[in-house]
Amino acid sequence: MREGPDIARIASLVGDPARANMLNALMGGTALTASELALEAGVSLPTASSHLSKLMEGGLLTLASQGRHRYYGLASAQVAGMIEAIIGVAEAVGPKRVRPGPRDAAMRVARVCYDHLAGEQAVAMLDRLFDRKLLLREDNEIRLSSAGASHFSALGIEIQARARRPVCRACLDWSVRRSHLAGTLGAAILDKIIVEKWARREKDSRAVVFSPRGRQAFERVFLA
Repeated sequence: MREGPDIARIASLVGDPARANMLNALMGGTALTASELALEAGVSLPTASSHLSKLMEGGLLTLASQGRHRYYGLASAQVAGMIEAIIGVAEAVGPKRVRPGPRDAAMRVARVCYDHLAGEQAVAMLDRLFDRKLLLREDNEIRLSSAGASHFSALGIEIQARARRPVCRACLDWSVRRSHLAGTLGAAILDKIIVEKWARREKDSRAVVFSPRGRQAFERVFLA
């Protein structure tokens, strides 16, 4: 037996179609019940419970109880990043499906990736933050500059470092195949977008839809 991480075990957990659908459903950042995840996976509740137990044992999910209800969520931003990367690989080299409809088009423009913004708007934002030297590239990492810290503070965006969670992290965007911003800063920016009502979450979707006024505000603040 070879030493090192057991890649095959994680791959087998994610590779099952029903479990893959469950994990993808949780990429919106909302915790879901076993019944809701059973619908997403297209399986019976007993079968869903078996799949969820395996995902829990594998460390890919967390479970929270509130009253009589139990809610499942992705275990970490690292797990979410893995799922997003797999989606990108599948998009690039997997079987081609029917041309995406309007809902998929909205997902490509802007969507939630676990707890931060993804899609064309998010990739354009990261590019502009680099251009303005608010974020800096250092080897394969992203660092917040002193000018960036002042800029985001002035916008009322609180940046908090958390254990095992970087302030800035590049996350490969499956629809653009370039990076968008993750980490606590990426999450804080998405929070501001929603709190300011520049955009809304589409029901039963990861899509983020900007209002005309909200798009103008977003572009003025992050793309100018």
